Amino acid sequence: MGHRVESELVANVIAVHVADDQMVAVGDELVLLESMKMEIPVLAERSGRILEVKVAAGDVVQEGEVLVVIDD
Repeated sequence: MGHRVESELVANVIAVHVADDQMVAVGDELVLLESMKMEIPVLAERSGRILEVKVAAGDVVQEGEVLVVIDD
């Protein structure tokens, strides 16, 4: 199933910095969001391999929407 990284707010996806099967470490920037003219980086809370990237630049995400899934 993996660890689901979710959006904490309604926002626009500015950039996605990871791809499927990429290895990430704690603190790596996964996605960059924009809300109310503020940029919000979404960082990895755990190390692992990206199982699935569920968003793309230009998407609008809702609070609680899954952005990335990291392998346990």
